[in-house]
Amino acid sequence: MFACFFQSVICIWSVAGAGGEMVVEEGGPGPSKPACDRCSRQREKKDKQQDKQQDKQQACEGFTIRAMMKNSVVRGPPPAGSAKQRPAKRTAFRKFYDRGDFPIAVEHGHVGNKIAWKAEIENLDYHYFLPLFFDGLRETEFPYEFFARQGVHDMLEHGGNKILPVVPQLIIPIKDALNLRNRQILCTTLKVLQHLVVSAEMVGEALVPYYRQILPVLSIFKNMNVNLGDGIEYSQQKRENVGVLIQETLELFERYGGEHAYINIKYMIPTYWSCI
Repeated sequence: MFACFFQSVICIWSVAGAGGEMVVEEGGPGPSKPACDRCSRQREKKDKQQDKQQDKQQACEGFTIRAMMKNSVVRGPPPAGSAKQRPAKRTAFRKFYDRGDFPIAVEHGHVGNKIAWKAEIENLDYHYFLPLFFDGLRETEFPYEFFARQGVHDMLEHGGNKILPVVPQLIIPIKDALNLRNRQILCTTLKVLQHLVVSAEMVGEALVPYYRQILPVLSIFKNMNVNLGDGIEYSQQKRENVGVLIQETLELFERYGGEHAYINIKYMIPTYWSCI
């Protein structure tokens, strides 16, 4: 009788642990199980169910019928690649230099290398040579990069009134150099633009109609700065910080571009604020 009675028991009350927590167990006779074991088992079951649901989820494109299904996950848009570096093509400057058409040579000095001009810079044909040197700004290899960069600065320094009539021919080389999105080429081109604006009178105003070709790339990299807190950004000292160079270039454009410069800059780069 007693054996049958104990076998028919469904609920057994037992005291678990020293705290005296009451645990209700369903089933036949046997030792009582703590509550923490059952909770861990329930969590494992829920985790397995969630894993199964995630396994059933399928990635799909947005704005499709599959995207409206229950277990579908819509893929995000691909990166636009606006700041991605573009491949460079062979420049006309390299072709002419290899052919020996430029009256230049390297002059090695104690401080650094310079260009030894075989002719007077003032007597050069700026309509022919200056656009070629600007085309060489896309070069990154020595000696092409050195001759193009230093040659441009030398010609702008001694050009005077010969620079203004050549400005329309310089826009395409400048645009091609900026469109490469190469950080080294960007810094070199921005420094050349700053020198170009102050090289002669009316050059800054002559560049205003061409802001739509020059400024789109600058608007992409305008806020390209490194936030180091109280650290030191040595690229600013070396003038290699793209964001700082762009800000300086835009301020020079506004100062030397006349009364309509700020309106055109603001149209292309809305985040720019006047420095005057």
